[in-house]
Amino acid sequence: MHPFTLAALLALAFSIEPTLSAADWPQFRGPDRSDKSSETGLLKFWSSGGPKQVWLIKNAGLGYSGISVVKGRVFTMGARTDSDSQREYLIALDEKDGHELWATPIGGLYVNNWGDGPRGTPTVDGDRVYALGGQGDLICAEAATGKPVWKATMKSLGGKVPGWGYCASVLVDGDKLICTPGGGQGAMAALNKSTGAVVWQAKAFVDDAHYSSIITANINGQHQLIQLTPKFITGVNAKDGQVLWQSDWQGRTAVIPTPIQRDGQVYVTSGYGAGCKAVKVGAGNEVADVFANKVMKNHHGGVVLVGDHLYGYSDGSGWVCQDFKTGVEVWSSKAFGKGAVTYADGMLYCLEEESGTVALVEASPKGWSEKGRFTLAPQTTLRKRDGRIWTHPVVSNGKLFLRDQELIFCFAVR
Repeated sequence: MHPFTLAALLALAFSIEPTLSAADWPQFRGPDRSDKSSETGLLKFWSSGGPKQVWLIKNAGLGYSGISVVKGRVFTMGARTDSDSQREYLIALDEKDGHELWATPIGGLYVNNWGDGPRGTPTVDGDRVYALGGQGDLICAEAATGKPVWKATMKSLGGKVPGWGYCASVLVDGDKLICTPGGGQGAMAALNKSTGAVVWQAKAFVDDAHYSSIITANINGQHQLIQLTPKFITGVNAKDGQVLWQSDWQGRTAVIPTPIQRDGQVYVTSGYGAGCKAVKVGAGNEVADVFANKVMKNHHGGVVLVGDHLYGYSDGSGWVCQDFKTGVEVWSSKAFGKGAVTYADGMLYCLEEESGTVALVEASPKGWSEKGRFTLAPQTTLRKRDGRIWTHPVVSNGKLFLRDQELIFCFAVR
């Protein structure tokens, strides 16, 4: 090999950032939005004090924004005081010790009695990070530096801020960034991820924006985007925004959990008594109900599908295991309070919203089998009157990440 060629290759190698690790967590609910980590070799039991704390930061700012972990960086959002005003920021931390790498303003502060600040989770794609603030301000920034690349707003797409703020986490699909502005111009929209220019808006999909996040699916050879809104479960052609199929949903007060799809069966759930429903999308995009019941009434802590079983908290019933194929309840338990869940290496990581207690539970259709618990300490003193610990837990690179407003915790779970 020519010396110049070798030198050029070496220079190129050192100029490229590390590629996405299989254990990274680049967006809300993980790489495929299933809330399941592919990691192995994690702890199966916790001692009475819980896993070892690696670090704690106390200045993330207010909000319920989730955690993304990519290439040694931890991304989130938070509301901070800037001079005499408060703004929402996109923030990057060092995964090793939690020290702040950069913070970039997103937009104005979203305010309500359940807690001020951003709700969604940043989405990382290559050397870019995308984040949607509570007021509907959207930013694309350099992941390494936080330098803004472009900005947009949900208002410019006809969107109106939902009652509890914009909560949905934006989705990267190929060369497009997908969002849910809601409103009469089209509830879903695709932007060019490099420039922010509008590629399409789903004009036939008209509903308010609520709080669920979009998933991708390939059903009957069609690449599509699936979203849950107050009135509908909707499948949209990812290429052009045309509605492929739609099924009615009685969303009531708020629709929050993310849809789950497998083999053309789409499962949704929401709280306030709405319950759950599964539909099957046929070869001609006809939609048939598989089941609809009240076994799972998940408010906002999320549901995970492990094998043929769904796990999550159901209002009134406690923690529930539900058969994905039939909708039948397999078991329920009130051994642990209401909260959020994620999955890794055969275990459920459950975070109780009232107390801040975290439980390690075997994901088994045989019943609730707890393998340890601990309680977060310290806890925030800045929580609003109606607020709770609502940020979902994340397991990435052998670590458990938890958040209580301005406090972000990192624990070693390998």
